[in-house]
Amino acid sequence: MPLGVLRPSPLVEQAAERLRDQIVRGHWPVGTKLPGETTLAGELGVGRSTVREALRALAGAGLVRPRQGAGVFVIATRPVEDWPARLRAAEVSDVYEVRTLVEVEAARLAALRRTDEDVTAMRAALAGRRAAGGGDDDTAFVDADITLHTAVVAAARNPVLTDLFAEFTPVLRQGLVDLLDLLALRGADPQHGDAAHAALVEAVAAGDADEAARVARAELTETLALLKTHGTRPPAD
Repeated sequence: MPLGVLRPSPLVEQAAERLRDQIVRGHWPVGTKLPGETTLAGELGVGRSTVREALRALAGAGLVRPRQGAGVFVIATRPVEDWPARLRAAEVSDVYEVRTLVEVEAARLAALRRTDEDVTAMRAALAGRRAAGGGDDDTAFVDADITLHTAVVAAARNPVLTDLFAEFTPVLRQGLVDLLDLLALRGADPQHGDAAHAALVEAVAAGDADEAARVARAELTETLALLKTHGTRPPAD
């Protein structure tokens, strides 16, 4: 199947898209060696450097892999979906389940590694959560809640944990706002979950790793149960 000469425009993107389409359609099955750069450049009507950059893009998408001295081979017919996109498409309860695994250990590490500055930040975040609880804006309350949890994760002093939690935040935020709205959890208790969050902060501040992990697990598991029961999920983009 001829590839067809490309129109002028961002040629690398066009070349990558044309090659990707051929791979996805099965024109080049998994395990197939792609034609050489010169052949592809001739079929596409572009220079070899454009083809080279397009192949790099396809390698980044997990579709092809160059083998030293052998050429470029197809290794998959579907591009690897980036992590943020997968999170946005996931059920919020599934994301929350992973969050629970991550944050319980983060709380444990925070209790062992926290500094005076971390404790100050956590207590300030707890005060912010309480201040938000005094109003009727569920979104502001959820934002303040996430700020507190972010401060606990930061106290673990592990940049990978911090970055991972940040990836979860957009999905968690919308799911929790939806949950509060659905169940009117703050109707009877505007400071919903305050005692558990205060206990978490104090356990971390006291350096009690087991208690910090226990409190975090109990609080997160309770919310996870509600999410699974009521099936809230982030809206589609």
